Amino acid sequence: RMAQNGTTENGVTGANGDGSPPMPFPQPVKVQEIRHTKIFINNEWHTSLKGKTFQTFNPATGVKICEVEEADKADVDKAVKAARAASQRGSPWRRMDVSSRGRLLHKLADLMERDRALLAAGFPPGVVNIVPGFGPTAGAAIARHMGIDKVAFTGSTKVGQLIKEAAAKSNLKRVTLELGGKNPCIVFADSDLQLAVEETQKGAFFNQGQCCTAASRVFVEEQVYEEFVRRSVESAKSIVIGDPLDPRTSHGPQIDQKQFDKILELIDSGKKEGAKLECGGVAMEDTGLYIQPTVFSHVKDHMRIAKEEIFGPVQCIFRFKSQQEAIERANSTEYGLASAVFTRNLDRALSVSAALETGTVWVNCYNALHAQAPFGGYKMSGNGREL
Repeated sequence: RMAQNGTTENGVTGANGDGSPPMPFPQPVKVQEIRHTKIFINNEWHTSLKGKTFQTFNPATGVKICEVEEADKADVDKAVKAARAASQRGSPWRRMDVSSRGRLLHKLADLMERDRALLAAGFPPGVVNIVPGFGPTAGAAIARHMGIDKVAFTGSTKVGQLIKEAAAKSNLKRVTLELGGKNPCIVFADSDLQLAVEETQKGAFFNQGQCCTAASRVFVEEQVYEEFVRRSVESAKSIVIGDPLDPRTSHGPQIDQKQFDKILELIDSGKKEGAKLECGGVAMEDTGLYIQPTVFSHVKDHMRIAKEEIFGPVQCIFRFKSQQEAIERANSTEYGLASAVFTRNLDRALSVSAALETGTVWVNCYNALHAQAPFGGYKMSGNGREL
């Protein structure tokens, strides 16, 4: 699992944090028979009213998995009608007391625990521990099971804008938008350099870079720049690429062909605009939508790879001279989701954190998320807070 209680656990020990025995490391997941491809409404499976379906493919092999029923407006209306009925006085859900609802949530948690390896298939090692142990109160069920562990992040600013426009035309609906980012990390010369390398790369390559908090801009103070790049390249080359259903794999395929092509096009733009490709930057020769972990050095702020959200395994490393310069360049973006500061100086950590225009600032770590701390962005990274 990822960053529960401010730490990142790799899943090998399965430490639960409560003294209980570690969970066994899961075996490679077998692709199971697809049983449910219909639309789930009111506790029943339905076919699309217009008969629409869409194909879904395994990005590791390119093989078609199945066809899934595609909901249209009429199907959504049916689902909304069922939800409204469930919330009316006298409905079975409204008549159910809190403890009974809690038991249902515990049952859901047990089922998630049972199938955790299958649910986490394709994510990096450690995400298999999706469901930690419950506390004694059922009231914590939703927060503990549905909120504390961010397994994957997706966000599109364009889609968010469309949602806001639609909401504005529809009875002033309250909308929370958690969207994209072009997230900066600032590495000062006094930092623990190896820690900074490891954390920024986890931020850059988690889930193949398909993460709205991806650490895609790394600003490194010039005194340690060359050493940071050298260590980053060495680290990137050690990443295990392979079958996403094998828990030993830490780098799998991109989600689909469209995203795969977009990432390679942006990598090509980086090379053409003068950034130095240190490693990776190409697709794997085997089948599937694999792109090697990619590191660019000597990246300039005007380049496309410095400005656009790549949503792929691309780490861009910039050089800076002064603290004020780093802050100004880090803030020079339309996004404002997350950032990080690496330094041994507490005063610097606090002052730089206060100056960064992002919803979250991590200090000497990355993607460390708490259920008790709000999460969300500024500017084009969205509005509202989760957790």
